[in-house]
Amino acid sequence: MTRLFAVVERDLRRFIRNPLVVLSSLIMPLLYLIILGSSFQGALKNLPLAIVNLDNGPYASRVISLLHTLETGPGTIRIYNESDQLRALEGVKTGRYKGALILPHDFSRSVIKGKGGDIGLFLDNSDSISAETLRSAIAATISSIKREFIPVRERIDGVIVRNIELYKKLDYDQSLLPGVIIMAIFLGALSTGAFNTVMDKFFGIDESYLLTPLTKRDIVLGLVISGVIITTGIACSVLFLGALISGIPLWNSITLSGLIAVIMIIVLSTVGLLGMMFIILGRANHPRIVGVLGGFLNVIFFFPSGAIYPVESFPGWLRAFAKINPETYSVHALKTILFKGGNLSGIGFDFLFLTIFAIVTLFIATLMYKREL
Repeated sequence: MTRLFAVVERDLRRFIRNPLVVLSSLIMPLLYLIILGSSFQGALKNLPLAIVNLDNGPYASRVISLLHTLETGPGTIRIYNESDQLRALEGVKTGRYKGALILPHDFSRSVIKGKGGDIGLFLDNSDSISAETLRSAIAATISSIKREFIPVRERIDGVIVRNIELYKKLDYDQSLLPGVIIMAIFLGALSTGAFNTVMDKFFGIDESYLLTPLTKRDIVLGLVISGVIITTGIACSVLFLGALISGIPLWNSITLSGLIAVIMIIVLSTVGLLGMMFIILGRANHPRIVGVLGGFLNVIFFFPSGAIYPVESFPGWLRAFAKINPETYSVHALKTILFKGGNLSGIGFDFLFLTIFAIVTLFIATLMYKREL
């Protein structure tokens, strides 16, 4: 244990002497938040929509037919039929669906009597792009329920789609906050841990390890612990500064248990990514390799994580990769806690995946680490 803490102390002391590299991990995510939050746009597809049809009348069937046309034509939505309202809403809350459309039992009767008819559309507005896309696409499609063609003017007896947002409204830049936290973790993991072993090899310092009783486990775990301390501090700073920049009142939207859950997700994500960096960079001996691989790894892990674009709209091969991408689960967990008021009970699978990923990567990293010339 003394040997382990000696490695941690040395690495932290080295960081204090030269914090410039790690400070970039704090600045770059905030720049992404500002730039992407103002400029990124895109058309969405395959957004999962639950439909609960409580009405067997003709106009309810007409609505479903129109939505199937939207599904098979532009491909904006992917329809899932549910028989129970509570199950559909629970699916929205857990992220299985982006929205739930409820057709009440008296819908067709109201339309026939000229009352228009009300439809309930429950939206997961923690993902503002998906919510607005669903809202616009469904409203435009259903507006012509009693006509074969879209009318030039609106009529007061048309079907009314009442939008019910389950969560507080978010601007696009605010929805990026979980993603920039994960980017800060990635950059912190890249510039600590395995990066320090590469620099030691480059300067020949690692040869001094052979003169000490340090084991491979001492070295790897020591560098991981120091990396977790540094990166967790950076990620928490990005969380509070990003919330301040984007206007999210964290003190009103997150509970103490939620804050603890956020920190646990940050720590697990950091440990997993540090272990992965040791596996990928553990045998590298030049900092240039870290620079080349760092940009590549950031692209292939960050952008398919759902941080800036819904995973459901990816092509099939990219959705398959997102299912094994640890950053996907980190982003989903942070969105659930920060925007939906969730806690550890609501992110059970994310927590399990990140825990297993962290343990496996650390185990493999320790086995692969080379403590010899």
